[in-house]
Amino acid sequence: MSRQSCSRRVPALPLGCLPWISGFLLHTATLLSTELGFTQGLQVTSTGPQTLQRAEGESVILGCSFTLSPFDSGELDIEWSVVSPDTTKKDQMLLSYTSGTEYMHGNDAFAHGLHFAAPDPSRGDASLSIAALSPAHSATYQCKVKKSPGVDTRKVSLVVMVKPSVPKCWVEGGELLGEAVALHCQSARGSTPFTYSWRRESVGPIPDTATQNSVTGELRISNHSQSLAGVYLCEVNNAVGAERCRINLKANKPPNRAAVIVGTVVGSLLLILILLVFIGLLYWRLSRRFRFEKEFSNEIREDVPPPESRPASRHMSRSVNQHPQVTYSPVGGGGTEVSSLSEVPTHPPSCSTPVESKPLEHGGRYGYAV
Repeated sequence: MSRQSCSRRVPALPLGCLPWISGFLLHTATLLSTELGFTQGLQVTSTGPQTLQRAEGESVILGCSFTLSPFDSGELDIEWSVVSPDTTKKDQMLLSYTSGTEYMHGNDAFAHGLHFAAPDPSRGDASLSIAALSPAHSATYQCKVKKSPGVDTRKVSLVVMVKPSVPKCWVEGGELLGEAVALHCQSARGSTPFTYSWRRESVGPIPDTATQNSVTGELRISNHSQSLAGVYLCEVNNAVGAERCRINLKANKPPNRAAVIVGTVVGSLLLILILLVFIGLLYWRLSRRFRFEKEFSNEIREDVPPPESRPASRHMSRSVNQHPQVTYSPVGGGGTEVSSLSEVPTHPPSCSTPVESKPLEHGGRYGYAV
């Protein structure tokens, strides 16, 4: 009776028909969910670390393997691009595969040495191969595989590091017994951070009294001794490589203090003596030069003739002009004398002809000079 009523009365479903309806709906939902899962079946299946560190000059393969779904009916499209660190800028396309053809899109810095690792990426391997890595290849790469309606992506960060260069080793200090000695190790080129470590070669471990700094590469020995002498090796490491350098640490005896003091005193005295001799020679040379210049100036003064006495000749001519010569002549027979004045030309006497002077004679009558 219950089955007949269930089959005849469709609009009004009794409680006995509910298990059948719920089972049907559950089966339908399962089929739909399964079909929806197949529509999203394209997946990138590559596993492994998503951050890779490689050394400069090496090669690397960025994995991007994928599987397709039977419901993926569109055209296969593969893209490799560099993700921009700035979210406001577009990503940079590098390499693509469409309709069986590869296309190169990147600039010279990124495009050099880029190609698909597999000869035919459509077979499920869209991995990217990069040869001859350089620091310019450090970036975040994205692989995008699309075949409508399925699509999936994978990102890989690549860090290209430079191996440390061969470090330089040197000793700070005189390598004297009983004194502090420091060994230094430094690499000039490479990607930081560096890690330095010191060890002794074929002699034994470094004693606990010596301290080393793994960041600066310094090995300090506070009290040097003969047992600490030998060959030391410094190794510098980073994430992609290592390099080494060696140095031979000697143990020298300290010099004799007394001999050093005596040598210093003797050297100082010799220096003072040399200075005194130099000053004496300089003084003797300067005094000799001064004496020579003085004698030379005296000889020049003796050879110069005296100047002409022109002022005296002027005075003589002036006196002659002021006093004319007086002459007397007799007049008539009476014996009277008449004086006559005659002017004598006032020419100065020549310096070459001497002038004779006669004493004046006086007349007895008038007392005039004759």
